[in-house]
Amino acid sequence: MTKQNSISRRSALKSGLALAALMAGSRAGFAQEASPPPPPGAVPGAAAGADGTVVENFDFEAFSAMMRRRAEQPFVETPIQLPETLTGLSYDEHRAIRFIPDHALWRTDPINFQLQAFYPGAQARDLTRVFIGDGKRFQLQPFTGADFEYRAPLDPSRFQSLVLPGIAGFRLHYPLERPDYFDELVTFLGASYFRALGMGTRYGLSARGLAINTATQTPEEFPRFSAFYIVKPEPGVNEIRLFAELDSASLTGAYSFVITPGPQTVMEVTARLFFRNAVDRLGVAPLTSMFTFGENDRRQRDDFRPEVHDNDGLVIHRRNGERLWRPLRNPETLALSYFREASPVAFGLLQRDRVFSHYEDTESRYEIRPSLLIEPIGDWGQGMIELVEIPTKAEINDNIVAFWVPEKRPEAGSQYEFRYRMRWGLDVETPYRLAQVTGTYGGVGGNAADETPPDTRRFVINFTGGTIGNLPPGASLDPIVDVPEGAELVHTALDRLPDGGWRLSIELRRRNDAAVELRAKLSTMQRIVSETWLYQWTGA
Repeated sequence: MTKQNSISRRSALKSGLALAALMAGSRAGFAQEASPPPPPGAVPGAAAGADGTVVENFDFEAFSAMMRRRAEQPFVETPIQLPETLTGLSYDEHRAIRFIPDHALWRTDPINFQLQAFYPGAQARDLTRVFIGDGKRFQLQPFTGADFEYRAPLDPSRFQSLVLPGIAGFRLHYPLERPDYFDELVTFLGASYFRALGMGTRYGLSARGLAINTATQTPEEFPRFSAFYIVKPEPGVNEIRLFAELDSASLTGAYSFVITPGPQTVMEVTARLFFRNAVDRLGVAPLTSMFTFGENDRRQRDDFRPEVHDNDGLVIHRRNGERLWRPLRNPETLALSYFREASPVAFGLLQRDRVFSHYEDTESRYEIRPSLLIEPIGDWGQGMIELVEIPTKAEINDNIVAFWVPEKRPEAGSQYEFRYRMRWGLDVETPYRLAQVTGTYGGVGGNAADETPPDTRRFVINFTGGTIGNLPPGASLDPIVDVPEGAELVHTALDRLPDGGWRLSIELRRRNDAAVELRAKLSTMQRIVSETWLYQWTGA
């Protein structure tokens, strides 16, 4: 099913600081409730300090009970009180403030992680608090102005004595690439946004704790992580555990993360959700990315770079063994695509094209942006994966969103739990017998010997890997192409590529202006040997 209409485009900028600024500008900041619900740290059944800065006897069940009780109380949105010194910061001034690496938490301890904070201010009003502990006892970690460096044109004397009311977020560092240097590994910054790196990657797409009413007629809501409880790792341990409070007008949430760095950085996530109000569309495990143009969608781009995107496709692994690949697009109008599923094995946004010459960008290095695969744990039941593609002219905008939508709409008082695994890295899919789609190209129909037909278009799909690369010379494959009534299939051809892959070419003619959903795959001897290629053709 495809829906075409237009909505206001919300940008999510590439730098973490800009992302926090965007979230602050898109809505008023959500604060902790002002009345009855326990403050962060006051977990029911645990002993807490009078000021809520110490928590003892912590466990995930008590933490979940706290968030469930909070959801039973009305949400009160109160303004965040920041000192005038911070609210007056411009965007460039905010960027001139950097955490001092020598002040990193655990820097002098013999453990594999360090923590640095992001500065609050007018560009980052959604503040959070960080508690550090051993898993049972946590204490609020204070940060002051003295933990940060203030570069010109700022006057450091105006800031260094400030006691910060909270921080905009934090990042974790780990010796990912070599043992003598702590690389940035994970960043939590802006509402419920976070992103991570695997070995050999640079920051690209982001994830969110939750999406509420994205691309609907109801205004989108941005829950935020209002407090974190981080377990200090033991020496020699290569994973870190943390818990997060999620809060918004419609719900609360108790989140658990177990993060293990490596070639793929893996996160095990448990999300327990408690609804104050009904939600029109719940987006679970949401991913946000950027696709400006690529090999399949250039639309007369006057740019020296052949492609500009963080990810080039949505992948879905079905329980029946089928794998779907949907190349991303930068549409002319908002495009919504729905993929009805029954508890999928996995879905995610991938960057499959890893060749530098396909991007020619020495600064952005799009060829090493991470892929992110979501693997549901347990039975997620019936639902759908929704893909949102938003028009954009600038590569600073995250214009791609994908998430799981459960079939049952959350009502006030309902409770949900989702568990899933996140894999961040260069190659996050397990080897498989099916050939993968490694390229999608589009252009006018016809051939060199004829005049170009004005009403036809050709799509060329490259399939590589799996068992088709082992076929002997002279072997043949059978294309299976599904074209809906809105288009006519004019011609198909299948050719072997020099690298052992196969190329399927299909030529189509439109029958009307409606969007057309195309499907294609390869078979031999009545056996499917490739992924299913999907594409939304909107006339360009």
